[in-house]
Amino acid sequence: MAAPARTLTLFAIPGDGTEDVVVHPDGTVFTGTADGRIHALTPATGEVRTVARTGGRPLGIELLGEDRILVCDAAQGLLAVGIQDGAVEVLTDQVDGVRMRFLNNAAVLGDGTIYFTDSSTVHPLVDWKGEVVEDTASGRLLRRSPDGTVSVVLDGVRFANGVAAAADSSYVVVAELNARRLLRHWLTGARAGETEPFAEDLPGYPDNISLGSDGRVWVAIASPRDPVVELLHRRGPAWLKRRVWRLPERLQPRVKRTARVQAYDTDGTLVADHDLDARGFHMVTGVREHDGTVWLGSLVEPRVACFRA
Repeated sequence: MAAPARTLTLFAIPGDGTEDVVVHPDGTVFTGTADGRIHALTPATGEVRTVARTGGRPLGIELLGEDRILVCDAAQGLLAVGIQDGAVEVLTDQVDGVRMRFLNNAAVLGDGTIYFTDSSTVHPLVDWKGEVVEDTASGRLLRRSPDGTVSVVLDGVRFANGVAAAADSSYVVVAELNARRLLRHWLTGARAGETEPFAEDLPGYPDNISLGSDGRVWVAIASPRDPVVELLHRRGPAWLKRRVWRLPERLQPRVKRTARVQAYDTDGTLVADHDLDARGFHMVTGVREHDGTVWLGSLVEPRVACFRA
């Protein structure tokens, strides 16, 4: 059962859809918005400055050393963005000569290797509801080596979403949104190359995930389990799934107004479950624990939020 709802501290951001958040060692919080801008928030003062413009739609954000951030831009590709000068470098926008359709989230290892997700090879971000309903199982976990080589690590993932790497880089955890579970893919040791469930039967659909400074894997639950969507996944024929997400907005399955995040230990055991006050902030898609404070982003909100864990 989720812990009692907590009051959130809110920080206004000049743009809608703060989909993900990351915290710099100096305390600055970075986020991206639907208009393609990357913003830097100074929590102590509430001051926000625009760092860069990607020209696309920033989703997952990670640190890339002290001077740059990694941006998963659904339209422009995997980007390295300078924190001070705003310079944007495209690290990759394609796999095997084919442009990615739905770049989503990433984790950076100590040696510079990047694991990242392409949520669907069928639907782009603008049609994310189509991917939820049709459940094409075309998502992928990808790897960019330090030399720039890009390879497919896992395919057939049911809406590949958030990525988090173990502190010792022995494995990565991937959110499989449509399956409501987390997968662990081993990178080192006797099980290197193997994939197993990390946490299953989540209470809703996991979006971005991250490794907190507390060593836990934090998970944003974007929306609670939807019985209609679950029924379509189990029994719905392909033609019906295609029709459902093309219905008028008022007739489609709706994202409920909730705000929930969870945390799992290294064994995949649930150790924290926060059902938050959703009146001023909802549809949490990004979560980042840093020194006891949990920061939240949202696909729809023009703000970021935080609470003490």
